[in-house]
Amino acid sequence: MASSALTTGRPRAPRVRRGRDRRWTPRTTVLVIVGVVIALITIFPLVYMVTSSFKTAEDVNGTALLPPNPTLDNFAYVFTEVPFLRYLFNSFFVSAVVTVVALFFHSMAAYALARLKFKGRETVFLIIFSTLLVSAPVILIPSFVVVRTLGMLDSYAGLIIPSIFSAFGIFLLRQFYLGLPNELEEAALVDGASYWRIYWSVVLPLSRPILAALSVFFFLANWNAFVWPLTITSNPDLRVVQVGISTFQQQYASDWNYVLAASTVAALPTLLLFFFFQKQIVESIKTSGFK
Repeated sequence: MASSALTTGRPRAPRVRRGRDRRWTPRTTVLVIVGVVIALITIFPLVYMVTSSFKTAEDVNGTALLPPNPTLDNFAYVFTEVPFLRYLFNSFFVSAVVTVVALFFHSMAAYALARLKFKGRETVFLIIFSTLLVSAPVILIPSFVVVRTLGMLDSYAGLIIPSIFSAFGIFLLRQFYLGLPNELEEAALVDGASYWRIYWSVVLPLSRPILAALSVFFFLANWNAFVWPLTITSNPDLRVVQVGISTFQQQYASDWNYVLAASTVAALPTLLLFFFFQKQIVESIKTSGFK
């Protein structure tokens, strides 16, 4: 190799070293430092909540991040002295039903708005899309009046049905369906398939990545719902987990170890969903969500 370099007269370029220099420019270093600081600030409350849930009542108000005397008594107290399992069941039941029903209806609506041709299609889509510009607190009172008129206060129907309708899912699925090749639909029509058959056998199987991502969004949104369940329910048996923690906090205001243990348990499903489906969430938004 040395002889070839001498014969050609051209020294070999230090590729690896030059690549490292390009990667760690001052700008990149500053961005990495800022990113690490933001990440630490973001994740610190979560770490503090988890570690404090293992502290005793005497240690929970201290400044130490790690528990000096770790204990599981807080979790045992939460599951034995309050109906916390009932709160978890209510949240899981409402979130699961809303997710399944919403995905079914949203996918049908998005398919019609993206692939079928009918008069007023764009107008209907613009009306649905415009609801994204209205914040939830604005329609809280009208929604409460409608639910009360229909007799759905203090019921699972009142918790589930108003949460099904969301323009976000229809918009995201419509953008995904617009990117599907027309040849698939045309081949199915030539074979004599109806639009329902095309939707069920062709479109839905192709929609698995975006449906997986939307299922995570819908489940987390309803799992963390607080204002709407608090507004329409007064029956303790219908409390969801976030409302349950709120009342739990009022009851044990000075015992933060119990409140933090309950909050840690309530946060576990959201963390597990994100870790298992983070790839689908990122890929669906990056490749097909906002074309």
